Amino acid sequence: MKRLVDILGALVGLLLLAPVILFLAFLVRCKHGAPICFRQTRPGRDGELFEMIKFRTMTNERSENGELLPDADRLTSFGHFLRSTSLDELPELLNVLKGDMSLVGPRPLLMEYLSLYSERQAHRHDVRPGITGWAQINGRNALSWEEKFELDLWYVENRTLWIDIKILFLTVWQVVKRDGISHGEEATMPRFVGAGESLGPHEVSKEDS
Repeated sequence: MKRLVDILGALVGLLLLAPVILFLAFLVRCKHGAPICFRQTRPGRDGELFEMIKFRTMTNERSENGELLPDADRLTSFGHFLRSTSLDELPELLNVLKGDMSLVGPRPLLMEYLSLYSERQAHRHDVRPGITGWAQINGRNALSWEEKFELDLWYVENRTLWIDIKILFLTVWQVVKRDGISHGEEATMPRFVGAGESLGPHEVSKEDS
């Protein structure tokens, strides 16, 4: 049933939002240049790899040494708008259609995090990753990594169709409020380096908000 809801939801979303998606693609191309979309390999259900796709929210500006500038310097005002409204996630509807993702589930994180999870945290990969999830409607990037993982695991252990529907409706409300977009003074989440630890701001092209 969940997979059927995912397919129907993604199809309806792509059809209804096609004009919006095309217009946003045009604006991203004008403001951020090519490529329009950011693609990155992420671990999905059971750790199976897939290529996640979303609209770019940052430029590729680099320092004189050729290193990417910090998130805050590369995140444009338009990119911030895309993030705060979650419009940058719309291309992930294609990932849902392909079966890589679900409408609702734990967010797909970086490949390098796989070896850092505790045995319990690794169970977030027992289900397909989602465009939105229980953690996203309960704090998003304002949460610590430990809080996020606990919310993800609560979802994995208690998921039902009705909970999915609730999350989808509450996601719309979260988008309207634009809560939890950043973590403290950082543009996104700090890098996860293991239980109870994190580093400073990182490249947004390597992490999703």
